[in-house]
Amino acid sequence: MLKEGLLVVLLAYKEAENLDVLLPQIMDEVGGLGVDYGMLVVDAATPGDNSEEVCNKYGAKYINQEDPGFGGAFRTAIKYADRKMFLILDADGSHNPKYIPSMYEMFVNDKCDLVIGSRYTKGGKTFDSKSSIVMSKMLNTAFRVCLGIKAKDISTDFRLYDTEQLKKVSLQNKNYDVLQEVIFKLQRNNKRFKIGEVPISFEKRIFGESKRHLIPYIISYIKSLVRLTTMRIRG
Repeated sequence: MLKEGLLVVLLAYKEAENLDVLLPQIMDEVGGLGVDYGMLVVDAATPGDNSEEVCNKYGAKYINQEDPGFGGAFRTAIKYADRKMFLILDADGSHNPKYIPSMYEMFVNDKCDLVIGSRYTKGGKTFDSKSSIVMSKMLNTAFRVCLGIKAKDISTDFRLYDTEQLKKVSLQNKNYDVLQEVIFKLQRNNKRFKIGEVPISFEKRIFGESKRHLIPYIISYIKSLVRLTTMRIRG
C-alpha cells in the first residue's frame, strides 16, 4: 500500500559531493509544499565514495541498485518507492530543485499522470554543447514521432510520475533509453495518459564528470527505437 505524499529519487554513482549540496536544497523546496515526503538515493551495487554517509546526514534512504545500468537503478527505485508521487532528478546538480514546486503544482492542479522538467518546451533551455543539443533533439523527434509521444523533451529524467501507474509497467531497457520506454508503456496502459511539461534550465553538473559514454548511448537508443516502434506497430 502506497503512502500519501512525494518520494524524491536520485540515482547516483560517485556523487557524494553533489548530494551534499542537493539534498538540503531538496528539503527546502519540498518542505514548503505542505506534503509528506521522503528522499531515496539509489547508488551503484559497488559504491565508489561516501554517498551513504551523506544520505544519513540528511535523512535520505540509501540503497544499492539490484540490476546494472541506469535502467537497473531506475527499476530498483520503482521497486522500493513507497509514496503515491515519484519525482526523480539527476544527482549531479544539472536539475535544479527549485523547479520541484512548479512540477508538483502542475501534477496536482492539472491532474497529470506525468510532469516533465523540460529543456525544449517554451521557456526551457540547456547549457549542453551544440553537438549534444542537436543529437538530443534528433533522438527526441525520432522517438516522439515513431512512438506517438506528445511531449517535447522525452530524454530527460527530471520527472514526476504517478507511482501506482509506474509500478504496473515492466521495463527491460538497461541504459538511458529506459526513459522513452517507460513513457511509451505508460501510455499503452492508460489511453488517457496526460503529460505536462514545466520549462527548466538544464545546468552543468556541480562536481565530477559525466558517466555517459556517447557511442554505447547512441547504439542503445537506436536499438530501443526499433524494438518499441515494432511493438507499437504490432499493437
